[in-house]
Amino acid sequence: MKVKKQKRHRKILTFYTACFGFRKPFKVLCDGTFVNHLLVNRITPADTALGNILSATVKLYTTRCVQAELKRLGRSYSEALEASHKLIVARCEHDKCVSADACIMEVVGEKNSEHFFVASQDTDLRNKLQEIPGVPLIYGLRNALFLEPPSAFQRQYVKTSEEGRLHMTVKEYQIFRDRVMNRLTGEEAIGSNTLMENGDAEEQNINVQAVKNSITKNRLEIKDKPQFKRKRAKGPNPLSCKKKKSESQNIGPLKETKGDNALKRSRKRKRSHKRKMPTETSR
Repeated sequence: MKVKKQKRHRKILTFYTACFGFRKPFKVLCDGTFVNHLLVNRITPADTALGNILSATVKLYTTRCVQAELKRLGRSYSEALEASHKLIVARCEHDKCVSADACIMEVVGEKNSEHFFVASQDTDLRNKLQEIPGVPLIYGLRNALFLEPPSAFQRQYVKTSEEGRLHMTVKEYQIFRDRVMNRLTGEEAIGSNTLMENGDAEEQNINVQAVKNSITKNRLEIKDKPQFKRKRAKGPNPLSCKKKKSESQNIGPLKETKGDNALKRSRKRKRSHKRKMPTETSR
C-alpha cells in the first residue's frame, strides 16, 4: 500500500509542477484544524511528515486570522495555538480578524499566484478550493497524511488553457494583420518609385555591366562554368612490375666473356728473346 501511495502522490505532483509551475521548496498553508490534527495524532515534526509526502523540503505557513480563531476556541486548542506561532505568517490584508476559511480563500486568490499547498481538515473549505485552478490540497486520516488528487474542474481548466495556446487570440490576430498590411504597402510604394526613376537607367547599367564582365573574363581568362578534370585510368605501378627482357641483355654476357678473354690475353707476360752472345769457342 505504501508504494502505491507514493506513486499516486508522485503523479499528482507532476501534474501541478508541469501545468501550474510549482517549484521546490513547496509552501504549505495550514489552518487550525490541520495543526490540531497533527498534535492529536502525534505527527511530529510536521515539516518532515509533509516533506515525506511531497518528497521535497517544505515551508509551513499560517495567517493571523487562523491564530486569532484558535485563540477564541479556548484552552482545548492552546497547544495548537502555540504550535501555530512557530509557523511563518503569511500576509493577509485584514484590519479586523476574519474567519479562517475566508482568510485562506483571500490569500490563495483566484489563481494561487503564490503557489500554496493548502492543508486543512475542513471538507467545506476543500470543496471550495477545488473550484480554483492550481490549488493542491492535503488532509490527514488518523496517523497518515494524503495529497488529494486534482479535481475535474482543474483538469478541464488545463485542457482548455492548452487548446487556447494553440490558437491566436483576437488581439494577436489584429496585430499580425496590421504588421502584414504595413509591410505590403511599404514594399509597393518603394517598388513603384524605383521603377519610375530607374526605368531607363537599368538598361544602361545592364549593358555596361555586360561589357565589363566580358572584358574581365577575357583578361583573367575566367570561364563561365567550372571545368573539372575527369579522372582517367592510370597505368600499373612501374615499381611493382617486372622488367621486360630485351635483346641487349641477352647479348651482354657474350660481350663480357669476350672482354674477359681479351683481358686475360693482355695480362699474359711478354717474354723478351735475348740474343745469345757469341762464346769463345765460336770465335
